[in-house]
Amino acid sequence: MFARILIPVDFSPRSLRAARSAARIAARGQTQATLLHVIERIEDADTRAFSAFYRRLERAARGRMLPFVEILQRRGVPVEALVRYGKPVEEILRQAQESRSDLIVLSSHKLPLRHGESWGTVSYKVGILARCPVLLVK
Repeated sequence: MFARILIPVDFSPRSLRAARSAARIAARGQTQATLLHVIERIEDADTRAFSAFYRRLERAARGRMLPFVEILQRRGVPVEALVRYGKPVEEILRQAQESRSDLIVLSSHKLPLRHGESWGTVSYKVGILARCPVLLVK
């Protein structure tokens, strides 16, 4: 049904649920999965001054990605794990387009509904802007 699934992760328990849901979907066919974690850079900062800091963040992210990789591999799903730098929404949409993803599976959480508030969550923006179907897992 789906050939390429993108799974953005923030390492929360909700992200684990999203990865498990994606694994169940992917295990039904010949599906390639891509896990993506986005590290947001501090704007207007000298990147050289923070380079060691970002290297440590990336190393930690790659280590924290392992349980997500295992969830997919246990179901026999080929998986690639990526760490990118940038704005989460932009990088998720860019990766989805570059990899020609036909489904994005990501976690979401319930927000209190208040009149006049904008919903600025990553999952909301990805759901609205993505060119492929998006499955939000709560």
